[in-house]
Amino acid sequence: MLNISENSIGKLLNLNHFQSYRYLNNKDAKKRRIYYGVSFIFLLFFMLFVPWTQNIKGKGYVTTLLPEQRPQSIQSIISGRLEKWYVREGNYVNKGDTLIYITEVKNDYFDPNLISRTQEQVDAKSRSIVSYDDKITALKTQLSSIRESRLLKLEQVRNRIIQTKNKINIDSIDLNAYRIRYDIAKNQYNRTLELHNQGLKSLSELQEKELKKQGIFAAFLSQQNKLENQKNMLINFKLELSSTEQDYQQKISKTNSDIQSALSSKLEARSHTSKLQNQLSNYQQRQNLYFITSPTDGYITKTIKKGTGQLIKEGTDILTIMPSDYDLAVEIYVKPQDLPLLRLNDHSRLQFDGWPAMVISGWPEKSTGVFSGKIFAIDQNISNNGKYRVLIAPDEKEKKWPENLRVGTGTYTFVLLKDVPIWYELWRNLNGFPPDFYRAAEDNTDAKEIKTKAPVKSVK
Repeated sequence: MLNISENSIGKLLNLNHFQSYRYLNNKDAKKRRIYYGVSFIFLLFFMLFVPWTQNIKGKGYVTTLLPEQRPQSIQSIISGRLEKWYVREGNYVNKGDTLIYITEVKNDYFDPNLISRTQEQVDAKSRSIVSYDDKITALKTQLSSIRESRLLKLEQVRNRIIQTKNKINIDSIDLNAYRIRYDIAKNQYNRTLELHNQGLKSLSELQEKELKKQGIFAAFLSQQNKLENQKNMLINFKLELSSTEQDYQQKISKTNSDIQSALSSKLEARSHTSKLQNQLSNYQQRQNLYFITSPTDGYITKTIKKGTGQLIKEGTDILTIMPSDYDLAVEIYVKPQDLPLLRLNDHSRLQFDGWPAMVISGWPEKSTGVFSGKIFAIDQNISNNGKYRVLIAPDEKEKKWPENLRVGTGTYTFVLLKDVPIWYELWRNLNGFPPDFYRAAEDNTDAKEIKTKAPVKSVK
C-alpha cells in the first residue's frame, strides 16, 4: 500500500472496504493525533510548575518520648542467690510488686541475729557516752572545788605574809629601842668608870652598871635575832605562796587534762556509735534488698536469669520491664549535611512497618496511610554511625498515630522542607544541590531560640 510500484491495484480493489485504511486516510484522525501530542506537551510543561515539597528522608524505629518510659532492665544492688520467682514473662506488675527473692551469699551477713547484736553494740556505746558525760560533770565539779580551795589557801598565805610584815615592823621598832637603851647603859657605864677611877664611885656600883649594860646588850642581840627570824619567815611565806600557786595550778591542769581526755573519749565513743548506727542501718537496708520490686507499672518482657539457685552479682541484669504508660516517638538518623536544615517543631510524615501506605514524598497531602509528626529534639553530638539522631513526636493537631503501635517498629520518615516547582527539584537533583533552607513564617525563630531545649510537657 505504499504505492511504490507502477502497477497499482487500486483499480482492482476498493480500499474503502478496509477499516484500517479508512482510519488512516481520515484527515480528522490526523488532526486529533496532533492535538493529543500538543496537549501532552503542554501537560508536561504545566507539570513542571506544579508545587513539590522538598524533604529529607530517613529510616528509624519507634521509641518513647521520655527516658523513664523506655524498657528498663532490673538489676540487684547486692550479690545473692536467686531463691524464688514471683513473676513470669508477659505478666503485668504494679509499682512496688515483688519480682524475685534472693538470699545472702556473703559470710559476713549469715548471722540471723545480726541486726539485734549490732543494736546491742549501739546501745552499749550509747550508755558509755552517758558515762563519759557523768565523768566530765564530776571532773568539772572537782575543778571548781580545787579553784575555791586554791583561793582560800592563797588568801591564807597572803594573810600570814601580812602578819609577818607587821611583826617585822614591830620588832624593828623594839630593836631601835633596845639600841637606844644599850647606848644609854653604855654611857652610864663609861661615866661610872671614870668616877670609879677618880675614887668617887665604888666598885660595886661600877659592876652594877656593867651588869646592866650587858643585860641590855643581850636583850638587843635577842631582839635583832628575832627580827632576822621574822624576815626569814616572811621569805618562807612568800616561797610558800609561790609553791601553793604552782601546786594548785598543777592540780587544775591535771583536772583539765582529765576533762579533755574524757571529752576525747566521749567523742570517740560517739564516733564509734555513729559508725555502728550506720552499719546497723546498712544491715537493715540490705535485708530489704532481698526482695527485688518493680520500679514502675508495666509488663515483664524478658527474663534474663534462669531458674532458682543461680548466683546473681550486683549490677547484673535479671529481667526487663516495659512501662505500661508511655508516649511514643520516632528516632531517626540524618546525614550531617542535612542537619542545618532541621529546626525544632518542623513537620514530618511517617510510614510505619505493618501499616499499608501510598507515599508521595513531594505531595504529602496526597499520601495515604502516613502519619504526622514534628521534631521534638535534635542531638548536638554525632552518633557512632556517622549521622545525627533526631527525635520526632506525634503531632496531635493532625492524624493520630495507631493505637497498636509498639516500641521498636520500623519507620520510614521524611521531614518536610520548602515548596518548590517540580522543574526546580529536577534541576536540583540533576546537579546534586542540597534542598533549600526552609523556615515558615510562623516558625521564624532567632538563633537564641533555636538553642533552647524543647520543653517536655509542651509535646503530648
